[in-house]
Amino acid sequence: MKKKIIFFCVFLSFLFIFFIFFKSIYNKNYYTPQEFTKNYINFEAKELFTKKDFNSNQLFLDEKITIINIWASWCIPCLQEHKYLMNLKNNNNINLIGLNYKDKENNAKKFIYKNGNPYDLILTDNEGIISIELGAFGVPETFIIQNKKIIKKYIGPLNQQNIIEIKNIITK
Repeated sequence: MKKKIIFFCVFLSFLFIFFIFFKSIYNKNYYTPQEFTKNYINFEAKELFTKKDFNSNQLFLDEKITIINIWASWCIPCLQEHKYLMNLKNNNNINLIGLNYKDKENNAKKFIYKNGNPYDLILTDNEGIISIELGAFGVPETFIIQNKKIIKKYIGPLNQQNIIEIKNIITK
């Protein structure tokens, strides 16, 4: 009798663990806040190709919405979202900035040469400090900035629905 109780408890434990793992497969593993407003931070960074220094005050143009996309060549989700960023490339109403996160310079350049450059400007964040100060949790993350305020944040790779939302924000 004691063996049957132990077997039953072990079986229930395994069944419970299996259920938790099975359920987690179908849950989204990223979170996109609905409301997010934060003042942008002041930072300085070097451009990936020219090594020219840029201050964040130079990035935010009066009439355009600025989109900062944090990416890295080693990031698989960054590669998945790249085609969606290429979709935004030709939009004249935005200023699309790439922030290369903790990446080797040669790898970042190879990534851009191979997959295309959707960005108006690519800045480097070798230590990850700029990304952290912006409020990023990892890569990829995308920030929509209007009138020097972060109005929307996307955690994880962009998808078609996100691009539609971004285009709606741009046309407002």
